[in-house]
Amino acid sequence: MRSPAETAPLIPAMRRLLYVAAFLVFLAGLVLFVFPLRTADWFAWTIEPPMTAVFLGAAYWSSALLEVAGARSAGWDRARLAVWPVFVFTTLTLGVTLLHLDRFHLSPEHPPLARFATWAWLAIYAAVPVAMLVIGRLQLRSRGPAGQPAAARAPLPGGLRLLLAAVAAVLLGVGVALLVVPAAAAALWPWPLTPLTARAVGAWLVGLGWAAAYALRSGDTLTVRPLGVGALTFALLQAIALLRYGEALTWASAPAIGFVTVLLAIGAAGGWILALRPAAGRR
Repeated sequence: MRSPAETAPLIPAMRRLLYVAAFLVFLAGLVLFVFPLRTADWFAWTIEPPMTAVFLGAAYWSSALLEVAGARSAGWDRARLAVWPVFVFTTLTLGVTLLHLDRFHLSPEHPPLARFATWAWLAIYAAVPVAMLVIGRLQLRSRGPAGQPAAARAPLPGGLRLLLAAVAAVLLGVGVALLVVPAAAAALWPWPLTPLTARAVGAWLVGLGWAAAYALRSGDTLTVRPLGVGALTFALLQAIALLRYGEALTWASAPAIGFVTVLLAIGAAGGWILALRPAAGRR
């Protein structure tokens, strides 16, 4: 049985925040995924090689769909799967930004659009985690209508739970390693990473791993569909990224094989979630 806070409708402020966040990450993904060779002119920092830019762009676009799915949810029980992983990612990315601030396009010799993108980046990553905490507190204080019975849970299949557990463990483990020891962990990545890009990738992996772990903890077919949308989109966009800039990988290497295997697992988990029939699990 869900708690009253879980069965509460999504408050308007949280819905608006998710839509705004989706729009912002869509813009970031547009630059990175469509124009990966122009990050020196149009983005907050220069990203090399282009494979890193399109990887990050795919992550931003899949996050945009996750947030839209959360914003379109009627209740908090589904929308929270789009809120807390994004909060984790934005908080980690703020820390990565401050740690590597010297690599960002803040000085006068950088193009004006790049400097604007940098200041916008700093403002967004400073404001979004705070906004999510404040509005999240308001959401948690909300309650469902009095006397409304909570919907019965529809447990996830056992096989899907095992797949989500494996994906969460790998993403969280690799993500934390890239954040904490970027030089050593980058040696195991399938293409070259700088300390900044290693930590930027690590922040995304932790956010995605957190989402998988959160879905596993929920264990409910009715509430994990936003993750299915985001996960399947992430895998499909990364496949397109590999078709465009896959020459950056050494395909016969263990890191490349592992990378593709994890992508397939993420895509399979997302497709499996979307293929579930929630009505069949209701009592």
